[in-house]
Amino acid sequence: MAEGQRRRGAELEQAILRAAAEELETSGYAGMTMDKVAQRAGTNKNAIYRRWPQRAALGIAAYKFLADARTPAPDTGSLRGDALELLRQANATWSSPRGAILRDLLAAAADEPALLDLLREQAGGGAMNAAWFTSLSRAVARGEAPPEAVQPRVAALPMMLLRGEYALRGVPSVSDETLVEIVDEIFLPLVRGRGVAA
Repeated sequence: MAEGQRRRGAELEQAILRAAAEELETSGYAGMTMDKVAQRAGTNKNAIYRRWPQRAALGIAAYKFLADARTPAPDTGSLRGDALELLRQANATWSSPRGAILRDLLAAAADEPALLDLLREQAGGGAMNAAWFTSLSRAVARGEAPPEAVQPRVAALPMMLLRGEYALRGVPSVSDETLVEIVDEIFLPLVRGRGVAA
């Protein structure tokens, strides 16, 4: 890059995040170093440390960058179809090398409450949360769900149940039969019951 064309602000931040995300995919969290990220981004480590003072914080931000770029909101024409597709996407991610990156980040942040909060907030899935809200809103528009169903805890429930399968059972992947049970036996009855007066 020629002198006088130095990147600053958001442009530099995006270049660093892109480079860190590429390092995560190539080397995993264990192999992602500030030196490698700086070299890949065409900047120096000081520019990185000013934005992310810890490697784990950069890893979390890079993971969010990866996750947000790859979470399309499905539109299958039914809430059941959308919910199953979203759970299948998450299951495929968590049982893939990206899931291993997330587990490494959780281990790195385990002793630091501030990093754990950041991980829950960022890697918890801004794009995934938006996709669930979009699916619920479409279901309301189609008359499949009451407006009261478009609520944060309702939208978060299927993903919490999927995380529970991984955390409590220690499985490498969750069966499709379990995903169908989460949708048919818990999520859809909850959604339909939201509009029923007590």
